[in-house]
Formats: sequence, C-alpha cells, structure tokens
Amino acid sequence: MKAAYIESQGGPEVVQFGDVLDPIAGPGEAVVDIYAASVNAADWKVRSGASGPVTNFPYILGRDFSGVVRTVGEGVTDVAAGDEVFGVCEVGQEGAYAEKIAIKSSILAQKPKSLGHIEAAALAATGLTALISIEDTLEIEAGETILIQGGAGGVAGFAIQLAKQIGAHVITTASATNHDYLRALGADDCIDYTTQDFTGLVSDCDAVFETVGGDVAMRSFDVLKPGGRIAFIASGPDAPRSPRDDVRALRPAVNRDRPHLERIVDLVSTGAIRVPEITTFRLSEATEAHRISESRHLRGKLVFEVR
Repeated sequence: MKAAYIESQGGPEVVQFGDVLDPIAGPGEAVVDIYAASVNAADWKVRSGASGPVTNFPYILGRDFSGVVRTVGEGVTDVAAGDEVFGVCEVGQEGAYAEKIAIKSSILAQKPKSLGHIEAAALAATGLTALISIEDTLEIEAGETILIQGGAGGVAGFAIQLAKQIGAHVITTASATNHDYLRALGADDCIDYTTQDFTGLVSDCDAVFETVGGDVAMRSFDVLKPGGRIAFIASGPDAPRSPRDDVRALRPAVNRDRPHLERIVDLVSTGAIRVPEITTFRLSEATEAHRISESRHLRGKLVFEVR
C-alpha cells in the first residue's frame, strides 16, 4: 500500500511517500481502507522529535481517519466488511497517513451518510479532544465565561461551538482576518492577538481552554477568577504548574472510545456543530501539509484525500 512515512525525525522534508507493507487484522481488530486522514499538530511534533524519539522505522504518521472496513480479525462482531467508519488511533498508535490501517474495532464508529469521508476525518480527533476538554474536563455550564485560545484551529473551533451550544459566553483569540469566521461559529468576543494583549481585555473567566502553548499558556492563568479552571492541550503530557493556588490546571485525558465519536455524530447531525473549513492534500503532498500545519497560521483543518 501507499503511505506517507518517516525514516528519521526532523523537519518536514523527512516525510517520504511510497510503498509499505499492508496491515493485517489481529484479534479484535479491523483493517480499514482509508479514504481520508486528518493532519494534527501532534503529527509534526512526532515527526520533529518534540514528542520524544521514534525508533521503529519506517514510521507511518497520522492519528485519525475515515474509511471502509475491508476485513475483520478474530472475535470482531461490532463492525463488518463494507461498513463506513471513522475513528482515532489508540494512544501510542499511529498510521493513518496510509491507504489501510489495522485498528481495534471497539474504538471505531459508524460514519453517518450525511458526512463525507473528508468531513468525518476532519471531525474525529478535533471533536474528541474538544468534547473531552470542554464537557468532561472543564465541565462548562450555561452562564459561565470561557476564553478559548487560538480559536481558528480545528479543536478550538469545535470547542467554541460546543461551549456556545452549552450556553457559555465565549471569548477567543485569533488574528483579525479570522474574526468573522469565529463569530459565525458562535464566539461572542474576538481578540486580535497580533495587536492586543488578552490579559488586559479579559478577566474573571470561569474557565480557559488553552490550545496554543508557550508564553500564552502561562499568561492564561491571569484571566481566571478565583476557583476557575484551565485545560491545556498544547503544553505537553502534563498541565503546567499553576502559579496560583486558587485555580485548577488540568490536562484532558483524551482517551479513545466509541461513545464520544457517536456524540460528535449527534452534535453534527442536529446542527449544533458544523464542519470546519477544510483544505485538502494528497498523501504525496504530506511535506507541504506539515509545513502549513507547523506554521500554526491556518484556519480549520488540513485533510489528506487518500482515495
């Protein structure tokens, strides 16, 4: 099969495109013909070495996808050949930048007919991360105020819509060119991070969802009210140490399971969440897709059209 993979860690130029061995379904697994795969920040962090060393090469990148079940392994009864499914690889597994993947069947969800494969792939990891962060970790409630950093990204865009659907007042940061897009998603207030300091404009937030990392992450503590909480997804495997003893710093545990994927389907089907803006690439263009993703200056999602 064809795949985008690396033989060593480094810059975007280390990504190669070529032939690799087909996967085989083990017990409890299904082999899925991938039609679309999403590009996430985690992908280039693995490629660059920022997430730690990779030792088993060739290494196929990619964590979420949409496709059609080709075969199932021993003991699999919850999906069957021909099912249209989407999903996110288990923690520690990658391999979605390919024409096929072997994955535990229990973490796959049926793709609704109302979504194409490209749309489903764009919603999988982003939706899973946003749901677990906003609903399960921060436990946002109606009437609360939340600051969502980096609103134009895929996860943050989903989170804006979700928090608004819950009934929160949503503030977000993004360049001015993205403000109309974010207001259409439901943001109540938009701050231009290129010209404005959010710490001087925002205060007494019940919660912050931090998707940017670096200095932005630590300064986000300043806008919380006493008793507030902040969730981090761009600062490594653990939440940064809080400089305040009156707020909670949290790192969402983004585990993979079918119920959360089905929740994404429900939210999209009812119109509570809309599909983000999507830019598509071929797998052979993975190097360029990584350059764009790593620049952090993008809106919506980048998705590989595999078939």
